[in-house]
Amino acid sequence: MHFDQRTQRALREAGLDADGIEAASDAVVSATEETADDLVEFFDGRDIVYSDMDMAHAASDYPEHAVEYLDLTTHADEMRGWLRFDTWGAYVEDGRVLDDDLVELTLGPTIHDRVLFADTRERLE
Repeated sequence: MHFDQRTQRALREAGLDADGIEAASDAVVSATEETADDLVEFFDGRDIVYSDMDMAHAASDYPEHAVEYLDLTTHADEMRGWLRFDTWGAYVEDGRVLDDDLVELTLGPTIHDRVLFADTRERLE
């Protein structure tokens, strides 16, 4: 179970028994795994994506990125991995699917920001 003791106590106080808390924990784990799979699928299906990433020398407010791969692992409710572009990469700390053609990743060291990725620039405008 991944809930810390305070969260477990709050769930018990809200009326969940041990089986209910375990079921909630399992549901969170499953949702995290499903989200990671959906994010990987988003990037696997595209050679090019666009982002709202603030890049010092970008020619556009929504730079284009050639995608090599997104590699994610999960543990309980945590998601970590690496997003590899053609000539550079970024550490991924979390992410979520906003809809079929728009996702958001929390990128770690060197970026330290939440970044939207889409299949077209227009989707970000």
